[in-house]
Amino acid sequence: MMAKIVPKKHPMPEQDPNERIKNFNEVPLGYDERTAIEEAKRCLECKPKEGQKICVDGCPVGVDIPRFIRCIKEGKFDEAIKVIKEKNSLPAICGRVCPYENQCEGFCTLGKKFEPVAIGRLERFVADYERERGYVVKKPEPKGKKVAVVGSGPAGLTVAADLAKLGYGVTIFEALHAPGGVLVYGIPEFRLPKRIVQAEVDYVKALGVEIKTDVVVGKTVTMEELLEEFDAVFVGTGAGLPKFMGVPGENLNGIYSANEFLTRINLMKAYEFPEYHTPIWVGKRVATIGAGNVSMDCARNALRLGAEESIIVYRRSEAEMPARKEEIEHAKEEGVKFMFLTLPKRYLGDEHGWVKKMECIRMKLGEPDASGRRRPVPIPGSEFELEVDTVVVAIGQSPNPLLPRSTPGLKTTKWGTIMVDEEGRTSLERVWAAGDIATGEATVILAMGGGKKAAASIHRYLSGESKWPEDWKPVNA
Repeated sequence: MMAKIVPKKHPMPEQDPNERIKNFNEVPLGYDERTAIEEAKRCLECKPKEGQKICVDGCPVGVDIPRFIRCIKEGKFDEAIKVIKEKNSLPAICGRVCPYENQCEGFCTLGKKFEPVAIGRLERFVADYERERGYVVKKPEPKGKKVAVVGSGPAGLTVAADLAKLGYGVTIFEALHAPGGVLVYGIPEFRLPKRIVQAEVDYVKALGVEIKTDVVVGKTVTMEELLEEFDAVFVGTGAGLPKFMGVPGENLNGIYSANEFLTRINLMKAYEFPEYHTPIWVGKRVATIGAGNVSMDCARNALRLGAEESIIVYRRSEAEMPARKEEIEHAKEEGVKFMFLTLPKRYLGDEHGWVKKMECIRMKLGEPDASGRRRPVPIPGSEFELEVDTVVVAIGQSPNPLLPRSTPGLKTTKWGTIMVDEEGRTSLERVWAAGDIATGEATVILAMGGGKKAAASIHRYLSGESKWPEDWKPVNA
């Protein structure tokens, strides 16, 4: 007799909103063993039929999701994490920040009628279970070939782990003083604790990967020098160049890019000033421009830093917001306010050069643009002023330009991304690239997916299974 289907996910325990805006501790608290097993029992263990896709098809790194959930269902948590790590070396990170509702859970068969299985929460559960008990690492026989990885973000860590598991000697070069890339400078502590990132980095190091920090490839060392020392080079330098709107007054004091705002808080611990020596100032009213996940992070950080009012200013309506539903809900619970169909036109400051007001214009939605969302159109004569003490511009990032500009022969697109073919190979032989530096700003898991593809290509090349293509054709030109 078929067991009764539980229509909804088991709730995730969370900090109370009134308490969590006073601290930087993680908001979701995670499943316990009993809840994880009960949630796993919701899985139908369906087999794909011809033309039908299931959860695995929605995972950019190809984790065997039904198999690891079956292990949880049977209480075999050690086996579950082994299944995940066949494909994913950063499960504690992915279980926290993946947009799984649009990926694995979006393909869940149960989700067609009820709520999908909480795949992301289950991945987090087994990753935390393993970390609390200690990693078990088996090193393969060394192959005698070396690979340099530039950047220690999700793409770089994935490439390093995959190649180390195959026996390659891997060295990661990181420009900042701490490894992790966007995982440490871009994602808040309350969403992704840095101890979690450090634990995942420690796992990669345990595989035999060497990490050198404070090395800026393109300045400290050149690509040519890396190619002389290593058999292959992977570039995963991300999208760390902030975008601004180019409106008058944008250079006033009190106006931050999201990159600076979050880096000061996350990586440099500004919220623990003066114990840490990086200050950050927010006034009573903080306006964050944009409505993606980064915008939610900035607005929620502002409240924790003492702002009395934190406002998201977005030129479209609520229906078009690109942020994850969960992040929007958390922001609302914490008291973040939303000002839709509004666009800043200029910033006004005082005699000391500090921003004090933001002149805005009301918008209406027109026809859809290239993104599929309705294009915002200004309403003539609808200008108004909004008093602000701090503004955070969170409208996106561009690829980091330093390495491409300092490397002769490395072809880039008009957007500044490195041109790559279907395997992540660049215009320079023995150089691969993936992640945001190749795709433009995207998600952690998509960067990891690109990294896995590049790592497989590097292995084929170095093992002699494939040759560098004579008719190299980029897929992102």
